[in-house]
Amino acid sequence: MTLGQALKSDEKILNTIHSLVEQAQEKSRQVEGIRPPSADQKTSYEEILDRFAEVRGRPLFYPYVGSGAGRGPYVELADGSVKLDFINGIGVHIFGHSHPTVIKANIQGSLQDILMQGHLQMNEEYLNFSRQVLDFAKNGSRLRHGWISPSGSMANENALKMARQKNSPARKIIAMKDAFAGRTTMMAELTDNPGYKQGLPEYHEVLRVPFYDKNDPDSTEKSLQILKEHIANNPGDISCFCFEPMLGEGGYKVAPREFFIPLLEECKKNNIAVWADEVQTFLRTGQPFAFQTIGFGEYVDLCTIAKTAQCGMTLYTEEYNPKPGLVAGTFASSSPALTAGTAIMQEMENGGFFGKGGRIEKIHNEFVQRLEELCKGSCKGFLEDPEGLGLMIAVTPLSGDKDKTMKLLKVMFEKGFIAFGCGKSPFRLRFLVPAIVTSEDLQVACAVIEESILEMKDQ
Repeated sequence: MTLGQALKSDEKILNTIHSLVEQAQEKSRQVEGIRPPSADQKTSYEEILDRFAEVRGRPLFYPYVGSGAGRGPYVELADGSVKLDFINGIGVHIFGHSHPTVIKANIQGSLQDILMQGHLQMNEEYLNFSRQVLDFAKNGSRLRHGWISPSGSMANENALKMARQKNSPARKIIAMKDAFAGRTTMMAELTDNPGYKQGLPEYHEVLRVPFYDKNDPDSTEKSLQILKEHIANNPGDISCFCFEPMLGEGGYKVAPREFFIPLLEECKKNNIAVWADEVQTFLRTGQPFAFQTIGFGEYVDLCTIAKTAQCGMTLYTEEYNPKPGLVAGTFASSSPALTAGTAIMQEMENGGFFGKGGRIEKIHNEFVQRLEELCKGSCKGFLEDPEGLGLMIAVTPLSGDKDKTMKLLKVMFEKGFIAFGCGKSPFRLRFLVPAIVTSEDLQVACAVIEESILEMKDQ
């Protein structure tokens, strides 16, 4: 037995970890429901917010600074208030706040001899994480290898490198209209939002295809025709087709398998890599991958994940295994993140979250049903079109007016409920629902949505 193995199995250490988790849970259990700020914290909290504004050069989007405590979907802020969190770090905290599985794994990872693991020197946590992801991916796809990265953007950068190297000299990329791919320079180019790249040069390497429009019966044929035109106009110069299985920031738009298959088959005919960007969808759709939920995994050459995984990863087939030197980097991820990511995946796999009748499906159905009741009832004419995939759900308020919806988000925040926006014309409310919510939590969320909509409908 190595000293490292002895450290992990030491009874005193294991008992101490158990005790720490229990003590943390004892504190967390005191976080009970939405709560207003504490009067005695007001001045100090405003000072904290001012310091954040000074450090970052602008105020925070929300006056949100966590205290470090929470319970499930509820989080305590440093002003003593408690919010119901349905955005969760924009999809990172799938078990919400202070979940015992995550806390335990975090502590275990922190006991490693190094904080950051890299691609030259790594510990077994790197291997455990990779094997868990790849075991998921083998079901219905040809993905066999993976490369860890610190973020979703870097996972996407590596996927693009692999596609371009394999299909060199092809360099152009087909991407969806209204897509979001990340914040690096190249991913900003893939992202179809001018507001995110003001002042940046254009490289003219991205070709757009419209995403599925459920209101247009010819949507699939139109997108396929545009794809074919791009291929015809750029012979041998398209390296890959990058797409989100569900359009995320572009409006939480969902597409059926029948939309994707003709596009993917056309790419295969023309030696264009099929790259599924699952940075936001991983673990959230009722199966580990959205390509499994929708059913197009056999076409996928490259797949990227992050967010709920707690670090990024690029998955690839044997054909797209890069040559030595193409992808590397000092950082892979931190030991706690790798340990926690593995524990989250195992809990999702063994905790009844996936599959028909699983917890994700039940949460999705109940939340959408509650939103539909609001749309047909007290909020009729001011709330419409709830839809989504798994734990990713959106609804259109106030006719999709962006300014009004942005104000609505702030009103809901003040009332103790955190959501976010997405889309363009219409601009929508989006929710990244934690996988541990109860019916009572969904009821509270819808009550705040209803109260806020009714308060704003005449403004």
